[in-house]
Amino acid sequence: MMLKKSFILFIALLFVASCTQQPSSSGPVPTAQQLEWQQMETYAFIHFGLNTFNDMEWGYGDTPAETFNPTDLNCEQWVLTLKACGMKGVILTAKHHDGFCLWPTETTDYSIKNSPYKNGQGDVVGELCEACRKHGLKFGVYLSPWDRHQASYGSDDYVKLYHQQIQELVDHYGPFFEFWFDGANGGDGWYGGAKETRSIKAEEYYQYDKARDIIWSKYPNTMIFGGTVPTLRWIGNEEGIAKATQWCNYTLDFDDLNNTKLLASGISDGNVWLPAEVDVSIRPGWFYHDNEQPKSLDQLLDIYYHSVGRNANLLLNFPVDKTGRISVADSTWAVEWYQMLQNTFANDLLKDCKPTTNKPLENHQELIYSFDQPTTLQCLMLQEDIAKGQRVERFSINYYRNGKWLPIETDEETTTIGYKRIIRFKPVEMEKLRIRIIKSMGSVSINTKGY
Repeated sequence: MMLKKSFILFIALLFVASCTQQPSSSGPVPTAQQLEWQQMETYAFIHFGLNTFNDMEWGYGDTPAETFNPTDLNCEQWVLTLKACGMKGVILTAKHHDGFCLWPTETTDYSIKNSPYKNGQGDVVGELCEACRKHGLKFGVYLSPWDRHQASYGSDDYVKLYHQQIQELVDHYGPFFEFWFDGANGGDGWYGGAKETRSIKAEEYYQYDKARDIIWSKYPNTMIFGGTVPTLRWIGNEEGIAKATQWCNYTLDFDDLNNTKLLASGISDGNVWLPAEVDVSIRPGWFYHDNEQPKSLDQLLDIYYHSVGRNANLLLNFPVDKTGRISVADSTWAVEWYQMLQNTFANDLLKDCKPTTNKPLENHQELIYSFDQPTTLQCLMLQEDIAKGQRVERFSINYYRNGKWLPIETDEETTTIGYKRIIRFKPVEMEKLRIRIIKSMGSVSINTKGY
């Protein structure tokens, strides 16, 4: 349900040591590229390839390259659609697990150059990269480490081939705002006709540190997903839901990077800054299937509040159809979703409302907003100055009405805040609003900023 403009409240909480002095950092802090990445908030995934034309999600590696045959592929249509949906960037599946490459790579014949598309002269990676540059969208790529087509998979020769593919992408495309190493590694496949199951030790086999260095040699600001050297982390599910308690702090222990329980909430005393990314598809599948429909508007709104609204970035997938376009059904819902969010967050009732505050006392702090007349609210946005780290561990929100302070009832846990936290609740008419920091890592004071 759409929230009325007059009911919306935004508060940005910037935590500082005092009104005149910035605090020293408490725990890990983001790098410049991590901070810029978190400020993107929403961007798109594009899953497109042989699976699209063969009604599959995970190709086995033996599907003929000739079946890739879009009749009306238009990467500008993708980019303009995504911009209309509020996306700040797009990540393309340049190669999925089946091994089929969407650029004319020199590493394998299993690529777009052996498809009917543009008589073998096409280059989807290049076309999307160019469209992004033209229309101001950031560009990223997904390159599956697992390759169910290559006969050499499991040997040192494949690792060299995989690194060469990364080098080609770095040499001919970019810059990249994000590079995806998927976590699906090893299993059954065609493997050049062997048709067998192969196992690898992912944390050692792919030499992820070398792969990262290839990318960073030219594009050092690229965010890395997956592998052993990530600069962001998976949320642990593909449902579009982050936990309400959400720390950017984590570790780079490989077991922790595969622990879905820890991934879901982060680690409060983690020693590295590793912010969360929520990846989810607008349809049930990642690739396009004729019999599937996009998620409802209400579902998309819930995904936003359970991702961006819970201190995580949202990577929303759009399965390109067999013609080579984002379907009208998907774009219609996504544009309406974005417009509804824009309308929802258009009116900040605190813009001209100055809070009173107490002095910090044993890591406690509070803001009190007094309204000239009873005001109805049903949404609250909170932010920390994450450049100094993530500190808040627990907070509360109360309203004042008819001479009493009462708790605002919400289904959300009022624990962590981080870069952004959005709390929804039933409409409440109030004379005052109180935000109280109950527990935090280190002393905090609060500054405010309206939206």
